[in-house]
Amino acid sequence: MKTTAFKKADIQAKWYLVDAEGKTLGRMATQVANILRGKNKPTFTPNQDLGDHVIIINAEKVAVTGKKETDKTYYHHTGYVGGIKSTTLKKLRAEKPERIIKYAVHGMLPKTKLGNAMGKKLKVYSGSTHPHLAQKPEVLSLSV
Repeated sequence: MKTTAFKKADIQAKWYLVDAEGKTLGRMATQVANILRGKNKPTFTPNQDLGDHVIIINAEKVAVTGKKETDKTYYHHTGYVGGIKSTTLKKLRAEKPERIIKYAVHGMLPKTKLGNAMGKKLKVYSGSTHPHLAQKPEVLSLSV
């Protein structure tokens, strides 16, 4: 079986709109990551960015199961000695709810330059409005 290489002129990326209200975080994130990678297309090539753009609205209304609201912790390091910082999902939802979905989806993408390019195609908004009406996104109903 041969892998087909596509030129930039051949790639046509679509725009999808996903409403996160009531959706389970992890299940939604896996489906969004597959769309960003292009795994939902028959032309999937692992070493090329053939994925589509995804807009997620209502990020503050995404659901989590169990005790993740209080027990799940996000870490980052400042770069200084002893500079590890942490925050809980509940605090992150109150301050920057878009980051909850971004962290979940980016964790499922490749950790390379190609993965970074795929991650830039994800747009997350906490409210129900978004500035991408000119792209005419298709409403995508995820099976979650």
